[in-house]
Amino acid sequence: MGHAGIAEIMANAGFDWLVVDLEHSVMAIDTAGDLIRVIDLCGVSPLVRLTSNHPDQIKRVMDAGAHGVVVPMVNCAADAERAVAAVHYAPEGSRGVGLARAQGYGIRFREYFAWQKEHAVVIVQIEHRDALDNLEEILTVPGVDAFIIGPYDLSCSMGIPGQFDHPDFAAAMERIRTAGEKLACPAGLHIVEPDNARLAQSLREGYRFIAYSVDIRLLDVGVRQGLQCFKEIVQ
Repeated sequence: MGHAGIAEIMANAGFDWLVVDLEHSVMAIDTAGDLIRVIDLCGVSPLVRLTSNHPDQIKRVMDAGAHGVVVPMVNCAADAERAVAAVHYAPEGSRGVGLARAQGYGIRFREYFAWQKEHAVVIVQIEHRDALDNLEEILTVPGVDAFIIGPYDLSCSMGIPGQFDHPDFAAAMERIRTAGEKLACPAGLHIVEPDNARLAQSLREGYRFIAYSVDIRLLDVGVRQGLQCFKEIVQ
C-alpha cells in the first residue's frame, strides 16, 4: 500500500524479508525508496518486485538500498542474464555506478562494491508457459538465487486462467518444483491468502522461498474476522 508505517509494522513483526511491489501497484519510485529505507533500518531485507525486467529500474531500486529484485516474466536464459547483469557492477555485470543510499551516499562505496558481488539477490519469476521449456537454462544462469512461481499468469498463459486444480496446471507446478530441486535452486511460491494450512502444505512440498500474503489481504482478512467475531458476540 505504499505507506512507511505499514512497512515498519510488518518489518517489526519478524519477517525475514519484505517485497516492495512495483509491478501491481501505483507506487512511485520515491515511495518505494522510502519503504526500502524503513525495512532496511528495521533489520529486514528489502526486495523489490519490478515493473519489468529493465536495467534502469533495477539500477534505481538497488541504489535506493534494495537487497535484491524479483523479476517478472523470465521466460528464457537471456531474460535471467539481463537481470543479473543489471544488478551487478562490472566485471560481473553492467550496472552503472552511482553514489546513493546503498553506497552510504559515497562513504561506503568500497564496502558496497564488495557486498553486491556476494549478497545482492536475483529472484526470477516463472509465470509463463514459454518458461516451462527453458527451466534448466533459466535456473542455472550464474547469479540467479531462487525462483518464484506466478500462478495466475502461468495459468492464463496455459489457457486455464485461475484453474489451479486443473491437471495440466498441477503437472506444470510439479515440473517447475522438480526442476528446482534437481538443480538445487530454491523453489518459491506466493501464498496470497493468509492461510496457515496452505503454508504448512507448501513447506511439505519442498518450497523454501515463500512469500506469505500481502499487506492488503492481511488487513482485509484481519478486519473481517474481527468484525465477524464482534457480531457473533453481540448476537
